[in-house]
Amino acid sequence: MAKITLRAVRKSFGESEAVRGVDLTINDREFMVFVGPSGCGKSTLLRLVAGLETPSDGAILIDGEDATNKPPARRGLSMVFQSYALYPHMTVRGNIAFPLKMAREEKSAIDEKVKNAARILNLTDCLQRKPRQLSGGQRQRVAIGRAIVREPKAFLFDEPLSNLDAALRVNMRMELGELHRQLKATMIYVTHDQVEAMTMADRIAVLNGGLIEQTGTPRELYRSPANVFVAGFIGSPGMNFITGDEARKDNAKTIGVRPEHFAVSKENGRWRGEVGAVEHLGADTFMHIRAENAGQLTARVGGDDSFASGDKVFLTPQPGRLYRFGDDGKTITE
Repeated sequence: MAKITLRAVRKSFGESEAVRGVDLTINDREFMVFVGPSGCGKSTLLRLVAGLETPSDGAILIDGEDATNKPPARRGLSMVFQSYALYPHMTVRGNIAFPLKMAREEKSAIDEKVKNAARILNLTDCLQRKPRQLSGGQRQRVAIGRAIVREPKAFLFDEPLSNLDAALRVNMRMELGELHRQLKATMIYVTHDQVEAMTMADRIAVLNGGLIEQTGTPRELYRSPANVFVAGFIGSPGMNFITGDEARKDNAKTIGVRPEHFAVSKENGRWRGEVGAVEHLGADTFMHIRAENAGQLTARVGGDDSFASGDKVFLTPQPGRLYRFGDDGKTITE
């Protein structure tokens, strides 16, 4: 597998700078996720690693060797795209074997590699089927199998689950996590879905406007966001932000509280409000509250808690669970 290092990497398209000086190291056998909103530069950064784009400035090293100007075929990487890009006239076996045939490998070696990939991806019973006879999840596994047989230094995934329905996405997240454990491979995964990022990654790089706002484990990003952007992007539902006089009481420009970090009472608390919409999701209930002096807030309570629309409630941040942000948007840690 591979260690991949980005040094001051920039990429411009005309006057538009998509990647603005990224420094990052993806460790050997690490599952790194690039996450951020549309247009943040995450897919461009992945394409730079793959060699599908050339940096305007900076360097890309693979296992310590400068790969900045190497063509994709010489980088030893395999990429899985959002579209399956399968050949409809070929069987599953033919699709998985195709890159090996193009490389003119021996038939016996091809058969062994296809068999091994099919076993890992639970496709053994599907090898004689055509893509049209497969489910969306099976088609994506075939695309991954085509990458596996090349025995790459690292796998690159560009939003591979976007075309799947919600249930299949959950299943494929688990399957990709298991695949990473089996292969002990270096993987870089791009997504706009922070839930995917949080559930799959060893580390996450949060991108915004072509820059990495913060890199860390899912727990680090959730517990210790570096700034307002990361605090609002990581977590579902997102963090509540309050400005004005209420923030100044805590010597901050902005204060933040996650929905699950409110103590909710009908008797007393810091902010008084009225419950609006209530979302009952079984184990959890989300309440959307119009709070005096604090604006619209979302609170997460237990599924059995008996709150209803129109109730008057009080919200208080749990001890140590209030985040403070300065004029520059960065977290105040003092």
